[in-house]
Amino acid sequence: MKTTESSSHYDNLEEMSVAELISSMNKEDQTVPLAVNKALPAIEVLIEKIVERMAKGGRLFYIGAGTSGRLGILDASECPPTYGVSHDMVIGLIAGGDSAIRKSVEKAEDDPDQAWQDLKANGIHELDTVIGIAASGTTPYVIGGVKTAREQGLLTGCITCNEGSSLAAEAECPIEVVVGPEFVTGSTRMKSGTAQKLVLNMISTSVMIKLGKVKGNKMVNMQLSNQKLVERGTRMIMDATGLEEEQAKERLLKFGSVKGALDDWKQE
Repeated sequence: MKTTESSSHYDNLEEMSVAELISSMNKEDQTVPLAVNKALPAIEVLIEKIVERMAKGGRLFYIGAGTSGRLGILDASECPPTYGVSHDMVIGLIAGGDSAIRKSVEKAEDDPDQAWQDLKANGIHELDTVIGIAASGTTPYVIGGVKTAREQGLLTGCITCNEGSSLAAEAECPIEVVVGPEFVTGSTRMKSGTAQKLVLNMISTSVMIKLGKVKGNKMVNMQLSNQKLVERGTRMIMDATGLEEEQAKERLLKFGSVKGALDDWKQE
């Protein structure tokens, strides 16, 4: 029996009050960061290897199905606006293609060959990294993609919530975050999904910091895609330079990023 499929510690959920339901879910959720903490050494190893490759021009791919695939796409899609990187630097792929982001595509995850085809369609090469995301660790789409990627000499990792899974066996740098039974038996969109999101946050954020996309604790390369971000960038420049708001905003809009504006200011 997979841990992710084992029976919930709670029963007769339909008889619980809303207060009991959310209190119980919150109690279970509090165990997730502790499980992630146990996996930190494995997460560190993978991040160090990713940074080394991406510094040489490599890219990061996430592959997954269902909730796991959507989490990978979410993490990848947030890198360009947050860190000012190109959209093909971190790429999320989901079994069934983009239509599966919103609606389930039947049996798409059962094809062990499709992930590699999807990776090849994105011009996969030897400096790239492939991370398979599957709570169960048994999804054929993900296992097949990771297995072939490793055979082709790529760096491979995985994020799974069961110990000793087939996926972990195929990955060079496996990450296993065992969160225990879900509140609703088998509903891995809950604790397992939360654990995967936390690990993805660690990976992408640490990689971007190590690649120089953060200065101090500020997102100096963020895209100025809305008024809130323009105001945030203006404050960053004001704090770093002592300029008045109007002058800081003018510099920000002129150079298109906080980093560009500050680099120019330092040269004056």
